[in-house]
Amino acid sequence: MTALHDTNGAPVIIGGGIAGLMTALALAPRPVLLLTGAPLGSESSSALAQGGIAASIGADDSTSLHLADTLAAGDGLCDETIAASILAAAPAAIEQLVRLGVIFDRDASGEIVLGLEAAHSRRRIIHAGGDATGRDVIRALVRKVHETPSITVIEGATAQRLVVEDNAVVGLLGHTGRGPVLFATDRVVIATGGIGGLFLHGTNPAGSFGQGLALAARAGAVMADLEFIQFHPTALDSKSSPLKLISEAVRGEGAILIDGNGDRFMGGAPGAELASRDIVARAVWRHIAAGHRVFLDARGVKGLDFTRRFPAITALCRDAGIDPVTQPIPVRPAAHYHMGGILVDRTGRSSVDGLWACGEAACTGLHGANRLASNSLLEAAVCGGWVAENIAATTSTRRRQPMLPDGVTDSDPTLVRPILSRAAGVLRDGEGLRAAARALYPLAISQQAASDPAIVGLMIVIAALRRQESRGAHARTDFPKHTSLAQRSTLRLDNALQTARDDIPELVA
Repeated sequence: MTALHDTNGAPVIIGGGIAGLMTALALAPRPVLLLTGAPLGSESSSALAQGGIAASIGADDSTSLHLADTLAAGDGLCDETIAASILAAAPAAIEQLVRLGVIFDRDASGEIVLGLEAAHSRRRIIHAGGDATGRDVIRALVRKVHETPSITVIEGATAQRLVVEDNAVVGLLGHTGRGPVLFATDRVVIATGGIGGLFLHGTNPAGSFGQGLALAARAGAVMADLEFIQFHPTALDSKSSPLKLISEAVRGEGAILIDGNGDRFMGGAPGAELASRDIVARAVWRHIAAGHRVFLDARGVKGLDFTRRFPAITALCRDAGIDPVTQPIPVRPAAHYHMGGILVDRTGRSSVDGLWACGEAACTGLHGANRLASNSLLEAAVCGGWVAENIAATTSTRRRQPMLPDGVTDSDPTLVRPILSRAAGVLRDGEGLRAAARALYPLAISQQAASDPAIVGLMIVIAALRRQESRGAHARTDFPKHTSLAQRSTLRLDNALQTARDDIPELVA
């Protein structure tokens, strides 16, 4: 039996990463419910982030320089106005995180230490705990949430369906440790993170398989830029699931990519190992496809105390039987970050009334076709605050009790992972994408546990099929060049299903 939980007008936030936590804290002292599938502070991609937060606070830096680097990485598809606004808010966001208890790394004089990452023209990466920025930020925010009486945290809760009437949210069906619960609310924030769990090799927690996108898609929300998935070029090549990340900051300190013969294969490329992530990921992917193993070699970096600078990476390497001080680190590309997501405006509003999104689940236009390193935690921190401001300016309009949706099951991406990994990886082509659509469509329209993951996978595949060019992180071997016009993509679930039926004859044969 489904229990009814009347939130008394309080908004519900889904997700316990930086985006969700910042939204909840910024709404205080207004009451809010925060749903998280795992104990608060665990199982979020934010907690795994190593590199840091990008902010132009250095004496030689500026918002305009940060914007120029962001636009270059975004390969023509960033929303320049939105990007400029978010990046300009970066210094204030760092100050706010400090006020909330985050301890960033500082030098002997007390100044924040700034690191360098790929495609940044200045040292502007602010980190904590050396290479444990996400962990330290999450710990501080979780502590603050627990100290804030206006925030009610419900752990072990999964969101299964939004209840929508006349394009407006009226409820949320979830599942808690006590069984199914229908939350009566007309304001919901999706901050569920990314989609790395839809791939066989990813760096996100296994539970990050696009459930927030499925919620929004089923509710009729417009999605944007779904085809753009960033593959981190240097995940630790091991049997771990998810794969452990070897931060870009290691290359920023001077590490190089070599193969099993000890040959450096990116030395002659523009930007070399510090080219944008899409370029490095494709180079590593092609080298592996040619039969090589690929390693990240930090042994020859002068002046680098690897263990002191990267304590977390040192520990995870040694757990895998590798000493990064004396041995090269085996690496491979892995699904890491989704530039696409739920289309939102500057305030985080989606196309469905009463539905907001922030963090990786949202698509603001900041990242374009390829995210600039360390802009993601920044976006989560800034936009979480903006969403809170917008919600605070709205009033709950109490409606009648929402109707219970039918046919809801738990979600399981197991069947989707091999399909999407084959077709929508680092390199794609039309034949592979159409084969994936044929395999995903029946799962998407079924009542199986694979349905929600298949919906997200199908929408990604359809968006990738429609984009007949290579741009940023979307690389098609059958369309290797840019088109003359850089244009963002939008898609609704009903359009994706219709496209699949119309354009792939086997689905309606």
